Amino acid sequence: MSVQTSRTDSLAESEVFHILGNDRRRAIVQLLAEESGQIDVSDVATDIAATESDATPVPNNLYKSVYVSLQQTHLPQLEEDAVIEYDSDAKTIASGPNFDDVLTYINGHPDDGSHVLQFHLGLCVLGLAVIALAGLNLPVLSSIDPELWSVLVLLAVAASSLYQLLA
Repeated sequence: MSVQTSRTDSLAESEVFHILGNDRRRAIVQLLAEESGQIDVSDVATDIAATESDATPVPNNLYKSVYVSLQQTHLPQLEEDAVIEYDSDAKTIASGPNFDDVLTYINGHPDDGSHVLQFHLGLCVLGLAVIALAGLNLPVLSSIDPELWSVLVLLAVAASSLYQLLA
C-alpha cells in the first residue's frame, strides 16, 4: 500500500539539489531510470551495498544497513517530494510525478546551452568561410564585402544570444 503524498507542485532547483546531494538517493533515481518500471527495494539495497562495498560478496551487515536507511530515510524523502511512489506492502518503488524533473539533473540539464553554442559556432564558421571565399575572387562571392559580411555574422550571433537570454 502506497502512502502517496498529495504534492502536486514541481520541485524547486534547491530541492532537487538536496535530493541528489545524497549518494543513495541519487542511486535510487538512477536505478529506477534504468529499470523503467518498478523495482524491488531489496534489489536497490543490494546494488547500493555492492557499490559501497569493496568486498565480494557484499557483507550482510552492510546490506541490512543500506536497506534500513532506505526504508527509514531515503524512500520516505523521495516519496514526500513525489519523486517516487513507494508501495510499503510490496516493498517496491516506481517513478512519481517529479521523477523526470530530478532525472533531468542527472542526465544533463535541458537548458545547458549546448545547442545555442553549436548554432553560434556554425554561424561563425559559415561567416569565416564566406569571407575566405570572397578573398579568392570567385565571381559571385567576390562581390561580397568582407567587412559587411563580418558585421552581419556578428549581428546574427548577438541577436541569437539576446533571444536566448530573454527566452
